[in-house]
Amino acid sequence: MTELQNRLIDAILTHVAFEGWSEAAFRAAVSDAGVDRTVARGLYPRGARDLARAWHERGDARMVAALQESDLSDLRFRDRVIRAVRLRIETIEDKEALRRAMSQNALPLNAPDGARMLWQTADYIWNALGDTSDDYNWYTKRMTLSGVIGATLLFWLGDDSPDQQATWEFLDRRVDNVMQFEKVKGQLSSGPLGRLLAGPASLLGGIKPPRSRDDLPGHRM
Repeated sequence: MTELQNRLIDAILTHVAFEGWSEAAFRAAVSDAGVDRTVARGLYPRGARDLARAWHERGDARMVAALQESDLSDLRFRDRVIRAVRLRIETIEDKEALRRAMSQNALPLNAPDGARMLWQTADYIWNALGDTSDDYNWYTKRMTLSGVIGATLLFWLGDDSPDQQATWEFLDRRVDNVMQFEKVKGQLSSGPLGRLLAGPASLLGGIKPPRSRDDLPGHRM
């Protein structure tokens, strides 16, 4: 992310609490940052909506950098996931900016943007933790973690406990639920029911993650 983009993001954060992620906030940010309007619109055609996405992507990048600097070798896998989600939340400089963004993403027109951003964060986490899944599990892992991240962010927005301790306890419980689901799924797949569903499961096994050379949501071999 360039210095100019960071200036625009920092500038709009000072206006979002009053104006929301709106055109008025975008124009004020462009003016405050001293950026040519044509250049700013070229970078962010949808104005504040695209700048909100850029703010989210900056947080993801900071989370990945923090993960790479962390020693996770002594942590159980569930605790690595918890560490990653916590690091992502701790990159958020402004609760009100997130509150405004999530409220906006709840609108039907903006819902795809919100889902895409949560999915992106989950994808960064799984990749950073070394996920090697190459079938439908690639999708289910990101789907379940997206749900955990979204629920934890909503809880965090209303958390006034010391050092957000209630949020971290909530996150711990949500990750435990996911791990229990994965454990049950593994037990079923290795039992009689798994053998019964071996045929349908083989079809799911043919579903592959998106290839880097295209932007399709997935492909079959």
